[in-house]
Amino acid sequence: MSADGEANPARVVADADVLAADVLADGPAREALGQVRRHSWVELLASDALLADAVAVIATLATDSLAEDWRALAETERVAVSHPSGDHPGLASAYRGDAAHLLTFDPDLATAHTNLSVQPYTALSIRPPDAFARLFDPASLYESLHDDPYPGPDNTD
Repeated sequence: MSADGEANPARVVADADVLAADVLADGPAREALGQVRRHSWVELLASDALLADAVAVIATLATDSLAEDWRALAETERVAVSHPSGDHPGLASAYRGDAAHLLTFDPDLATAHTNLSVQPYTALSIRPPDAFARLFDPASLYESLHDDPYPGPDNTD
């Protein structure tokens, strides 16, 4: 965790299933991650293990070539996070990277029970990408983190 023990609301982790869905299908994953990509001050975090899991999913559902091309791009766009091997890559990336949001399609992770169980350790919200896309308000988040007014999206999707 950060020195002050707070999760950063401008830090997001997408689990391997969400990363793969963003690449392979139009829908909630692409919508949610598109919102992240449109704002340079919002960071997408991922460990090497999380990228490896996403590569495996993409290769299984598409091609090895697409998976490797995606990884090369993801390596340049992510904020790298380290965590002990054997930890859940998405959850550990969020915790170790001080992220406030973990996007996943895994129904076991996105339960009220799991959300409550992580609260003693971090202020992490675990939810499906469609819920994040509905609730993400970049203007109010920006203004809570910066002294100047929200300038709007500063990256193209």
